[in-house]
Amino acid sequence: MKFGIVVFPGSNCDHDTYHVIRKVLGADVFYIWHKETSLRLFDAIILPGGFSYGDYLRVGAVARFSPVMKEIVQYAKEGGPVLGICNGFQILLESGLLPGALIPNEKMRFLCQDVHLKVTNHATRYSKQYTEGQILRMPIAHYSGNYFADDDTLKRLQDQERIALQYCDAEGNVTAAANPNGSKLNIAGIYNEYKNVLGMMPHPERAAEAVLGSEDGLGMFKSLLERN
Repeated sequence: MKFGIVVFPGSNCDHDTYHVIRKVLGADVFYIWHKETSLRLFDAIILPGGFSYGDYLRVGAVARFSPVMKEIVQYAKEGGPVLGICNGFQILLESGLLPGALIPNEKMRFLCQDVHLKVTNHATRYSKQYTEGQILRMPIAHYSGNYFADDDTLKRLQDQERIALQYCDAEGNVTAAANPNGSKLNIAGIYNEYKNVLGMMPHPERAAEAVLGSEDGLGMFKSLLERN
């Protein structure tokens, strides 16, 4: 299986993600410069975290017009798996592959901390290594991670089991106190309608080795590696 990691000007988690896939999992992985226009070689695409184009205008708004994004939209529409992490999530929203928006955090400050997450749907290509309701610990690092959508969209996400992860406490309680940024429904990650596209704010690549304090993010990459 070949993974492709898209590199935008300002990406800064591309090497972290590459390390996990190549060195920890031993899988094939390649960088994809944002001006590339062919994704035929890849079995899964990852949009990593960072500050694409310096977060000018609006987070992810400029990256959405990079040449590679037209191909990624088509790739996703054809069923290809696309994972957007942090800034990658923001870009997926701007491109229309996922609904809603990520607005500045509730207290208007950058957050860099570990959070607990509840696995809301374990029956997808990204979550097969987890169990329903499993509690994970991963870091977040963002200023605009406050997920917002209208009530109809939120209801669709719930009804179609498209909420991937929710912020919770260590016991798995999804509460306002456990919500670091004010996201609606404590949402930390969502799927598209066909669940081949996942956007999430926490960083699984920063929680994939014991030396980092948590290996809870590794299951996401292992799940993708299973293919089916």
